[in-house]
Amino acid sequence: MSKVFVLDLTKQPLNPVHPGRARLLLKQGKAAVYRRFPFTILLTRAVERPSLQPLRIKVDPGSKTTGIALVNDASGEVVWAAELTHRGEQIRRHLDKRRAARRSRRQRKTRYRAPRFQNRRVRAGRLPPSLQSRICNVLTWVCRLMRLCPVTAISQELVRFDTQALEHPEIEGVEYQHGTLAGYEVKEYVLLKWNHQCAYCDTRQVPLELDHISPRSRNGGSRVSNLTLACTSCNQRKSNQDVREFLHNDPARLARLLAHLFPGTSSRLGMAADRCAAWTSTVSLVLAPSSTSASRGSRRATLCAPW
Repeated sequence: MSKVFVLDLTKQPLNPVHPGRARLLLKQGKAAVYRRFPFTILLTRAVERPSLQPLRIKVDPGSKTTGIALVNDASGEVVWAAELTHRGEQIRRHLDKRRAARRSRRQRKTRYRAPRFQNRRVRAGRLPPSLQSRICNVLTWVCRLMRLCPVTAISQELVRFDTQALEHPEIEGVEYQHGTLAGYEVKEYVLLKWNHQCAYCDTRQVPLELDHISPRSRNGGSRVSNLTLACTSCNQRKSNQDVREFLHNDPARLARLLAHLFPGTSSRLGMAADRCAAWTSTVSLVLAPSSTSASRGSRRATLCAPW
């Protein structure tokens, strides 16, 4: 059960209390509600010399959700915990929509606009908007918790993924340089892998097209493990359906196709390259004086309790 944050009359953070204790203080008129979420009460008096317990913020960063926990260093008790849902996919969709609008505007006969190149240059140290939003969301809530309780330390989980070792545990040495497509072009490799026939109807001697087993419109990746061969008719009938929907009447063929996929690998490993570089700077940004101004663009983040 998450505890209730407490501030005194001067808005000095005190030790969080049990919800029952907070309810009693509110009923006796010794405190008032200061914030609904996270629930915080404000005492009607100032505390001169409070006895504070050391609290630690623990952050478990993720591509879609980030876990945040407030732990008592002395007893190991979890004082408060929540999950922060990021807006990475929403930002990506908005950027794609803006890109399409600009591209269509170039084809229309509109008024002349002088070319602008200075605002299209990539600044040094720039992060992708979805990653920048993710960092700002975490910074916002870490700074908010530091204002509501006596935080003395911050910890975060840093993980490095070896993508090759996840697929082939016995890999070593120079084998890291010989990937799946070593010595092949993509289409040549897919043709040999699927034996020059349609994966959905086993048709041969017809023009074959590359098809994504898990559609890109449904967050499917472009890894060679997600590519297969399809004739024109099967490709058009499948469209952007999930392969489980398209082959629900043929479980044997469906099982063979799913064996080539690596479910969850793209979302878990897509952030591995930038995770250490981005999240290592989180603690220094939080403790910097300008950390609060850096997090203004993340007010639309969604925070919900894990239960």
